[in-house]
Amino acid sequence: MKIIKHKPRNLFKHLNYDLGYADLEALTREDVGRRYYTPSGESFPSITTVLSAKPNPGLEKWRERVGEAEAAKISYRASTRGTAVHSIIEQYLDNKFSYAKEFTPDILATFLQVQSILDIRVGTIYAQECALWSEYLGIAGRVDCVAEFDGVLSIIDFKTSKREKPESWCESYFQQEAAYAIMWEERTGLPIEQLVTIIAVDEGNPQVFIQTRDDWTTPLMESIQYYKSVKNI
Repeated sequence: MKIIKHKPRNLFKHLNYDLGYADLEALTREDVGRRYYTPSGESFPSITTVLSAKPNPGLEKWRERVGEAEAAKISYRASTRGTAVHSIIEQYLDNKFSYAKEFTPDILATFLQVQSILDIRVGTIYAQECALWSEYLGIAGRVDCVAEFDGVLSIIDFKTSKREKPESWCESYFQQEAAYAIMWEERTGLPIEQLVTIIAVDEGNPQVFIQTRDDWTTPLMESIQYYKSVKNI
């Protein structure tokens, strides 16, 4: 992994878009996954819960190959690392530059991979870690970032990976981001067409995938229908 230290730019501009609510309560249970509760009392499954309902043959083969115990350890480490990197990025975009004191060198190294991408390509920030829902889709979730990217209002999702990923392996990311775009428009009236996935890679270079929302709405709806069929909804 090549690390390039990059001097922080000037402060990021925040619009602080008012959604009309502060946050959504969310509960996770082993039998039903994660659900979000709206101000009116309705509850919706999270988009990650919906997308995880579909079988993943590649993942299952990997679990069989390494064993369930080892797979659980690897997944836990990856999840913990991803959460930490998300936290740094959130603080950095929120202009809190004291983040370096809170994280271990390996986590900081992962962040430094994408720092220049954030500085150069992210513009005005509308929301971060924002809970959203869609009555039309019947799902909810928490978007990493809604901001201008290369001057275009975008859904931005941050990921981490040990190795570089082929674009074809990221289809669930694109569906997730399309869902956030639809939720955002339903809540605000502001359409978002551009979807951006930024991946910090341990053994390789950072990746940026840019997609269009409407290219992923049909696969998203198919995933939602599959989830409903499995859950008998």
